[in-house]
Amino acid sequence: MNLFGRSSPLRRAAAPAAPVASGAPEHPAAGALPDPALQALTGEWIIDPAHSRIGFSVRHAMVTTVRGAFLEYDSRLYFDGRDPARSRADIALFTASVDTGVEQRDTHLVGRDFLDSATYPRMIFTSTAVQLAGKDVYRMTGDLTIKDTTRPVDLELTYIGHVTDPFGYERVGFDGTTTINRSDWGLTYDSRLAEGGAMVSEKVRLQFDIAAIRVTPTG
Repeated sequence: MNLFGRSSPLRRAAAPAAPVASGAPEHPAAGALPDPALQALTGEWIIDPAHSRIGFSVRHAMVTTVRGAFLEYDSRLYFDGRDPARSRADIALFTASVDTGVEQRDTHLVGRDFLDSATYPRMIFTSTAVQLAGKDVYRMTGDLTIKDTTRPVDLELTYIGHVTDPFGYERVGFDGTTTINRSDWGLTYDSRLAEGGAMVSEKVRLQFDIAAIRVTPTG
């Protein structure tokens, strides 16, 4: 299965996928069952970059918050509405595409103090498990690779909804978030303020505001 590029053309919506056979195993979280209406969403999807944001926020100089996003990425998504445990996601972010709205700061972020984009052009998230945690809430565990370090993270994803837009594209929305300690991935820049606090907080909140479009099967 190929990664669907950010620049891939949009495709017309396919007919809803058939429900999984009744004999297939189910793995819902204890006390939570998948919404039967989501069965029709089973299939492959691609993130629509025009209506999505993969970003971060971090405390700066102890009193302000800097927000940014990665503008370029590849994605491969599969959602199973009957058995969420079969869902999966692969996202590769191009580190040089980071954008905080300040050119000088972006140049610092892609340099060796932080992302070192020349050596490590991609950050990669690969899901390893998905669990239904509650009504419209999913817990996705995955491996996050930054620079040469891979560590597990847990995302809490909220299902926003599903529509067919005026152009005939099927769209589905999810919001997700997690918080990491940047030094766990080798981002150890440690400039200090005169008062003794860190110029950049250890904690970084990652945000996934995803609008995805169904990929029409080919062949």
